[in-house]
Amino acid sequence: MIVKLLSGMSERLLRPKEACRVLGVSYTTLRRWIKEGKLKAVQTIGGKYRIPEGEIKRLLSGVETKETRAVIYARVSSSDQKSDLERQIQYLTQYCSAKGYRVIDILSDIASGLKTNRRGLLRLFDYVVDRKVDVVVITYKDRLTRFGFEYLEYFFKQYGVQVETVYGDEPKDAYQELVEDLIAIVTSFAGKLYGMRSHRKKKLVQGFKKLLKEVEKNDQSD
Repeated sequence: MIVKLLSGMSERLLRPKEACRVLGVSYTTLRRWIKEGKLKAVQTIGGKYRIPEGEIKRLLSGVETKETRAVIYARVSSSDQKSDLERQIQYLTQYCSAKGYRVIDILSDIASGLKTNRRGLLRLFDYVVDRKVDVVVITYKDRLTRFGFEYLEYFFKQYGVQVETVYGDEPKDAYQELVEDLIAIVTSFAGKLYGMRSHRKKKLVQGFKKLLKEVEKNDQSD
């Protein structure tokens, strides 16, 4: 099995010569194993083979590795970001292929990370509770949830599910989505304090929006 080499892979990759030496086989045998699917390999942009260290250990132990079932989860906050949603899915699909994961479903949502009743997220919970998945793959932590990521991660672990975040924290250029989430939080709390239709609630929200615009303007002028 051959997949393209992706940046950010943490597992050590061996050159064919080194892999042949460790396994005690010829290069011809190594290539045959790759073509037959007995040995998983990744391929560089230049077409060179690289063998994951885990594959070497698997063959040396004589034990087949357990298949890893993966669910891809991607999210954007608005419909005009669909191209970004597609890029997330494309990259995560390639990532899973390079890691040797079997993707059982690709879930996505177009909604705020603050929203808890997202259709894709609820479907993901079903997979976890039913023990039909081993790893959940996302690009950034905030794609899964804006707040409380650690709680979800702990919940998934209780069912033996790992959350694998390819990039870690959200990108620094995700300003607009963060602003929208902040406004949503202020609006919610102002509604609880003064009532959703009260004048004071509207005044507080408008004042907060004005403050954000002033902060953005000052940042641009610096």
